[in-house]
Amino acid sequence: MTTKMREIRLKSRPVGLPVAENFELAEVALPAPAQGEVLVRNLWMSVDPYMRGRMYDRPSYAPPFQLGEPLQGGAIGRVEQSNHPDFATGDLVESMNGWREGFVSIGGALQKLPNENVPPQAYLGVLGMPGLTAYSGLARIGEPKPGDTVFVSGAAGAVGAAVCQIARLRGCRVVASAGSDAKLSWLRSVGVDAGVNYKTCGNLLEAVRAAAPNGIDIYFDNVGGDHLEVALELARPFARFIECGMISAYNDTELKPGPRNIIYVVGKSLKMQGFIVTNYWDMRDQFRVEMTQWIKDGKMKWEETVENGIENAPKAFLGLFSGVNSGKMLVKLG
Repeated sequence: MTTKMREIRLKSRPVGLPVAENFELAEVALPAPAQGEVLVRNLWMSVDPYMRGRMYDRPSYAPPFQLGEPLQGGAIGRVEQSNHPDFATGDLVESMNGWREGFVSIGGALQKLPNENVPPQAYLGVLGMPGLTAYSGLARIGEPKPGDTVFVSGAAGAVGAAVCQIARLRGCRVVASAGSDAKLSWLRSVGVDAGVNYKTCGNLLEAVRAAAPNGIDIYFDNVGGDHLEVALELARPFARFIECGMISAYNDTELKPGPRNIIYVVGKSLKMQGFIVTNYWDMRDQFRVEMTQWIKDGKMKWEETVENGIENAPKAFLGLFSGVNSGKMLVKLG
């Protein structure tokens, strides 16, 4: 017996900003699971900025998506049929088989969700890869100390919002940059000390300087571009730069000149380090324990922007580059 499911495939490689025509919706017939396999129906899937890099046909830290094949990404699903001793019908599981309504998999490619009193989609956001990115990058590269001033760009996204709150829990002062007054209002409600609307502030440097008059000790970079130059200008000696993402350049068709003031790295004795979340996979268990406790204690909040239906997954992904999302961008399936 087969089960029909739909999936999103990469139809063509984007040039510049991706468009809907780069994707296609297809229907597939999934076989019944063989011995040692399970059939999973996805409930939630994630779209993330890093996926743009996998749409290029070039070497990177993750292999490129292949034309004519379904894309991949984080997903939460429910086991519908099981021929595996470790999984029962109804189990909620985490996988990297997003961008599809369902799939058949060997059990080793799945992880059962803990029996915690949190929404399952949180394991794609604050308890998942974005949360671990924030937690590990801030800890390992930023090395926050009470009293440090932390500047976060892209602060209303899934990673940025977690960074802001973790930094506050570590005793830091937090300055956030986001693209709307509504986003900044929410960030202030979770403890951010000062905020800058980069779309309306006029002079970004002067706006951030006013928000951080004594300079910054840590910069968590999700944007690059002008934000990176501003952070270099305002960095205090021995400041730490956590280079997590540079979404402002993800759709560039040619490389732009680097920061004009990069020379400050030398004179100010700055530490600037890029990272991929898997660099710090050893922190995953510690992260899950501490983040879960923060959630239970009401010390960690998050927002979600949700599109419904697999057919709207490309729309959700494209929305990341125009900033339509507040918090984690998700697609609800089923």
